[in-house]
Amino acid sequence: MQKSKWDVWVGLLVVTGVLAIAFLAMKSANLLQTNWGGTYQITARFENIGGLKPQAAVKSAGVVVGRVQSIRFDMQTYQARVVMNINKEFLFPKDSSLKILTSGLLGEQYVGVQAGYAAKTWQGGEVVTQTQSAVVLESLISQFLFNQTANKADGQK
Repeated sequence: MQKSKWDVWVGLLVVTGVLAIAFLAMKSANLLQTNWGGTYQITARFENIGGLKPQAAVKSAGVVVGRVQSIRFDMQTYQARVVMNINKEFLFPKDSSLKILTSGLLGEQYVGVQAGYAAKTWQGGEVVTQTQSAVVLESLISQFLFNQTANKADGQK
């Protein structure tokens, strides 16, 4: 069996292609985070996080500014405690608020940052108190149906 120099180059090309496909798959599934500038950590408490998951995006004005690191249940407040890593290049005023939003009608959930106007900015370890919980589609539908049946019952009397 004769080997040529082309065998080595073809092998390297195949390995490079497989690595590129693996990188793209991990990046598109939000399993890979490439941030070389560093992050700072903030914490927020929410009444209801809906379907928010770790590694979900933290966005401001549609731009990804960080990622959700962890989600825990706080036994003292009976709320969800969400820890987020924000890229150091994005400094938000201390009076900024966080809310859980959904991409599209049934898309993935993410944390939205609404920037405030204070002169001081978030620092590492900051606890954000101005939060708005997720809007759960099932709750809205059940409220609508309940109101419809209540209106029909009132109309029959």
